Amino acid sequence: MKYALSGLLFILLLLSSCSKKNPFEEAKSVDEIANAYVRLVLNLGQHDKDYVDAYFGPEDIKKQAEKDKFSVSKVKENVHTLIANLKKVQYQNFDFMNKKRYRNLVKQLDAMSFRIDYLEGKKVTFDKECLEVYGALSPVYPLSYYESTLAELDQMLPGRGDLTQRMENFRKKFIVPQNKIDTVLKAAINECRTRTRQHIKMNDKENFVVEYVKGQPWEAYNWFKGNSFSLIQVCDDIPFYIDFAVLLACHEGYPGHHVFHSLHERDFYRERGWVEFSVYPLFSPVSLIAEGMANYGIEVAFPGAERLKFDKEVLYPLAGINPELADQYLKIQELTKKLSYAGNEAARRYLDGKITRQQAVSWIMKYKLKPAIEADRFVSFIERYRSYVINYNVGENLIRTYIENNTGAAGNPQKKWEEYTKLLSSPILPEDLILKNLNLAKK
Repeated sequence: MKYALSGLLFILLLLSSCSKKNPFEEAKSVDEIANAYVRLVLNLGQHDKDYVDAYFGPEDIKKQAEKDKFSVSKVKENVHTLIANLKKVQYQNFDFMNKKRYRNLVKQLDAMSFRIDYLEGKKVTFDKECLEVYGALSPVYPLSYYESTLAELDQMLPGRGDLTQRMENFRKKFIVPQNKIDTVLKAAINECRTRTRQHIKMNDKENFVVEYVKGQPWEAYNWFKGNSFSLIQVCDDIPFYIDFAVLLACHEGYPGHHVFHSLHERDFYRERGWVEFSVYPLFSPVSLIAEGMANYGIEVAFPGAERLKFDKEVLYPLAGINPELADQYLKIQELTKKLSYAGNEAARRYLDGKITRQQAVSWIMKYKLKPAIEADRFVSFIERYRSYVINYNVGENLIRTYIENNTGAAGNPQKKWEEYTKLLSSPILPEDLILKNLNLAKK
């Protein structure tokens, strides 16, 4: 009798196990798939420390993900289930915004699947990774493109000998003293906040705090915490150049990442209930948009000569740097920006195994004019974040081309704010910008 009861118990448990539904197979609607997707993003984040950049969604999804403890292969299996289920959704009758939501979720799941392939050891080219994860490619320029820019800088930078060393010597004049960094940065943040809030309506309680850290491969980082609040970390074991104040305040704060995430939280997650916007997987198409918006936001906030004016009248005096040097510094900085894609090329060659780490460092020193310590940090960034480097310049240029095609290169500053805000208020994808840029160029 004892054995009969235990056998019956075993059969009942087996039947119970078999009848238990797989929540990922049962996710049929977009809302259900979105909830399951968030759960899987958080699961993958347990294996990939850099994957989940921000989460401010439902606590029950977070707790469930913590209980799941899925292996990477199990996450992958469930991701593929969601992709298959999403393809069955009849989205043709969705309205404009819900079609955008649908397409965004498709691309996020595809990028997630590709990231899992990488974690499982699949070898892919740099260009393939850029396209599959971020939805764009980085252009390839001949060496003559960079060398012509270096030749111009050679004529502009004082002194003789190694151009990289001359650039370093020149830039030393523009380092903000350690005891003045916080004052200079706060002045820049206040100005950027004021300019942004004149054009973009935000939560009255929105805010962020700045924290100084050391030993990171990045210069600054925005950690969005939800409820319109961010923690911005600044790496202070590297020189803080005067131009970095506005760049950081705009890029990480206003109208950059802090505004980007705050509006996505408010407009998509809180108001529409689109739970997938409560999590930010770093290695996904949204990063190209986020970084591109953050970089181009500097030009939107400070059109024309307004940035130079603010630097000379406010920031240079606060830093104790001679404002008369500002014009020359700006010209050098604008020319140096043309070397930006040399960093992408270093990443392409290094990650594709065509050059060694030391050769990558040397490449950065030569073609981006970075001193050895900064070049080494740049390569460390590549090693950690891989093809993410394209999001800053490719993303910025896509955003710039789109907005300037709609407003003109010189453009009405107010019109640029309007176009910029429209992009913030839509779940835009890189392919949308590429197609729109092509169509606009044909008109």
